Amino acid sequence: MTLMKMHGDFQKNSYAERNLRFGVREHAMGAICNGLALHDTGLIPYCATFFIFTDYMRSAMRMSALSQAGVIYVMTHDSIGLGEDGPTHQPIEHLASFRAMPSMLTMRPGDGNETAAMYRVAVENANGINPQGKRRPSTLALSRQGMPNQAGSSIDKAAKGGYICAGNAGEGVAPDVILIATGSELTMAVDAAKDLEAAGMKVRVVSMPCTEIFDEQSAAYKESVLPKACRARVSVEAGSTYGWERYTGSDGAQIGIDSFGASAPADILYAKFGITKDAVVAAAKKVAGK
Repeated sequence: MTLMKMHGDFQKNSYAERNLRFGVREHAMGAICNGLALHDTGLIPYCATFFIFTDYMRSAMRMSALSQAGVIYVMTHDSIGLGEDGPTHQPIEHLASFRAMPSMLTMRPGDGNETAAMYRVAVENANGINPQGKRRPSTLALSRQGMPNQAGSSIDKAAKGGYICAGNAGEGVAPDVILIATGSELTMAVDAAKDLEAAGMKVRVVSMPCTEIFDEQSAAYKESVLPKACRARVSVEAGSTYGWERYTGSDGAQIGIDSFGASAPADILYAKFGITKDAVVAAAKKVAGK
């Protein structure tokens, strides 16, 4: 869904057009986008493929970060939710690995508002608009599944990387438990919060579409979203749980997948690997001692 339909294909005798057809050449695609960014024409190149195929273009993406090449990588089919293609096509460790890459922004938006916010942040960083004044590439991890817009999401709030999205424990209200979610699991966390509220708990749902951007916010802002006094925290993301202990702490819990996936429809896979609303509710009650 990244073809610019108002433009034709850039090729011999058609140099005014803007679409490049790379074929199945992920490394070359990333490397060529680096060249376009570093040529400094003012254009911001983006390219797209399944998130799993970053395995083939990782060195080009790492060179984007190393070289301050403001490339936007639009990566789709970001989890076991892609379904029957099976474990060869289902990313597990990829979110954690790109979050660990210096100067690469890793974004996993949970609805349309957050996707718009992440594109805006990606364009700003491609142009060097950030605290470091450096051009930074971005990797957008987008789901195959459709997701509803959340009532509490907004472009401005999501642009801070993490924010209070839902729950009856908004800013200024001490939560019994905090649910931290990204991407397609944001809806799951919001639904789990409703069940927990019905059980009499004060619940805060924090959406975290970009941990790197959240980490760059002021200490006061981060405390307003994730107060240190609340140690009962649960993260939920359909990927490796590695790294989430930074936000859940040693008293919290992480819901995700730390094995390879399987071939089946998305709803069956989520149930098989325990990434469900009921699992979030149970984990939240456990860490909150309820």
